[in-house]
Amino acid sequence: MSDVRGVDGPRPAPNPLDAPFWAALRNGELRIQRCDACNTMRHPPRPVCAACGATQHEWALVGGRGQVWSFTIVHPPALPAFADRVPYNAIVVRLAEGVFLVSNLVDCDAAAISVGMPVEVVFHRVDDELTLPLFRPAAR
Repeated sequence: MSDVRGVDGPRPAPNPLDAPFWAALRNGELRIQRCDACNTMRHPPRPVCAACGATQHEWALVGGRGQVWSFTIVHPPALPAFADRVPYNAIVVRLAEGVFLVSNLVDCDAAAISVGMPVEVVFHRVDDELTLPLFRPAAR
């Protein structure tokens, strides 16, 4: 992807709770934790459902479409690990299923980003162990 520069800086450190999320991304799937008792979607993953208190859950395949809920353009100074990437965008996406993800928007000029913009997930394979869920503009 033309808008993504290498990931040499901080990397996610999967734990037993979110490891299925990262494993699904490596397989080209976006899966979100869903409560078995009340069907509430939750992200980031949690051991207990905030809606009903249940502990059982599944990893539901979601469509990967949503809208930009908020965004910012990061300019220098930035954390040293990200200094070679500035300026870059950081977006908050509200998926159609109602959960929020923080990511980056690719294939889009920064000036074109707007709240409410429809987006869809794309999978950026960094290496054999890490695939990131990024977003690109989607047709309305």
